[in-house]
Amino acid sequence: MLKFYKAAISPLLPPACRFQPTCSVYSMEAFQRYGVGKGFVLTAWRLLRCTPWGNSGYDPVRWPPAGLEAIFKGSD
Repeated sequence: MLKFYKAAISPLLPPACRFQPTCSVYSMEAFQRYGVGKGFVLTAWRLLRCTPWGNSGYDPVRWPPAGLEAIFKGSD
């Protein structure tokens, strides 16, 4: 599904990503590195942070998710 989005839909939209890597690249890497469960959590958290009043910049894929370390403490 992500590959379809990057190939068919993303080129039709103007560049608007606030973070590096882009959300679709981030999501693919999250699923590859951490599997379905953690990949879903990381992707959902990234999408929730992608708001006009949110941060921007370099945001690498890492577990636990940035800003949620206390919630997922010890869940490696």
